[in-house]
Amino acid sequence: MVAIKLENISKTFPRRQLKRKYTTLRETLLNFDWLKKREKVRYVDILRNINLIVERGESVGMIGMNGSGKSTLLKLIAGIYNPTSGKVYIKGRVASLIGLGIGFHPGFTGRENIFINGMILGLSKKEIKRKFDDIVRFAELEDYIDEPVRTYSDGMFMRLGFSIATNVNPDILLIDEILAVGDEYFQHKCAEKIAEFRKLNKTMVIVSHDLAAIERWCDTAVWLDEGIMKQVGIPCEVIGSYRKAIAQKERKLAPEVNADTLVDRPFPTPFRFPNGAG
Repeated sequence: MVAIKLENISKTFPRRQLKRKYTTLRETLLNFDWLKKREKVRYVDILRNINLIVERGESVGMIGMNGSGKSTLLKLIAGIYNPTSGKVYIKGRVASLIGLGIGFHPGFTGRENIFINGMILGLSKKEIKRKFDDIVRFAELEDYIDEPVRTYSDGMFMRLGFSIATNVNPDILLIDEILAVGDEYFQHKCAEKIAEFRKLNKTMVIVSHDLAAIERWCDTAVWLDEGIMKQVGIPCEVIGSYRKAIAQKERKLAPEVNADTLVDRPFPTPFRFPNGAG
């Protein structure tokens, strides 16, 4: 059964630049003609013609360099963004861990945010009450659950978000790199939870630069490169191709060393202060 289906997905973002020839505030105030100029809009393709099918119970890992479109694609699956073109089909309840604090109201307490997030994910108040203690216990926030989340550290944010997302019994779990924020102990707890999700036949899509984690947790790897799906397949094979591409890029960027310049040259005589000072 198909859990996620992406058909010819493209995403374009506008980048606006206001054309001005004035560089100081005084020049700007003395020359009002710039107000008449329209913003120059340039459109940038972040994703281009992405086609992907994720089966129910499949774990998919997305890899690629920064700016390749991984997080954007995850946000399209989560419904945070709408595609510029193409269609996204989702079958089941989705819980997402995309960015620290997304979905949390900073002025509300951890307790209040649990209820807000639970209802957003489609749970009734009664269901949230039943799961509340488990959420708090897993996040290890018993002493802070009635404090405003604006006072939480990044690790506390991540623990609460992960605990909510995994305790609402989603069909599809989306994870974007944030597990790197937690300490080693909590990362082990997260790994155990992810392993449990796999046994429960949950669908997962994970974005991470941790290639070892992608190889360990995922059935399929997707390599994105500048918004294009470069390769899809068995994680070890896709990761191998990705590493080769990175190595080639590093070789091209590495400065060439000319052996003729590596001759022994005398060091300049060090400067010394009068009377031996310094």
